[in-house]
Amino acid sequence: MTESILPTLLTPRELRAWRGMLRVHQTLVRALDAELEREHGLSLTSYEVLLFLGDSEGGRLRMHDLATQVLLSRSGLTRLADRLERDRLIERQACDSDARGSFAVITGEGRGKLAAARATHLDGVRRHFLSHLSRQEQDMLGDTWERILPGSAQSS
Repeated sequence: MTESILPTLLTPRELRAWRGMLRVHQTLVRALDAELEREHGLSLTSYEVLLFLGDSEGGRLRMHDLATQVLLSRSGLTRLADRLERDRLIERQACDSDARGSFAVITGEGRGKLAAARATHLDGVRRHFLSHLSRQEQDMLGDTWERILPGSAQSS
């Protein structure tokens, strides 16, 4: 008879760190999403798409690269891009070098929506998160995220 190998449970300290991170993330995402929806009729994920496009060279990214940056599946990004395109915030352009690929391109209307929503979002990030941390704690968290996932806390 084989004994089952039981996993070692997380210690109370480990559990507090892990669950705390999950709860804080979930709460912040919900609050930021609700503020963007209320003020601008824009979900947090839609805002992130506009942000990545607005900050990219030429205001455009390949759909595959955009999906990776906003942590969506290709089909999830396709559905979101359909809505953003319907709202004239982005447009899609065919890729000359790859007939199967396409680019998402932010429109002038999209840039306007991004500019208005950016102020709301940044205010929310500061109010809901950064205001609770000293500068040293912000540095410590940035260093921690980098240790866990190199490149995750880069400022660019």
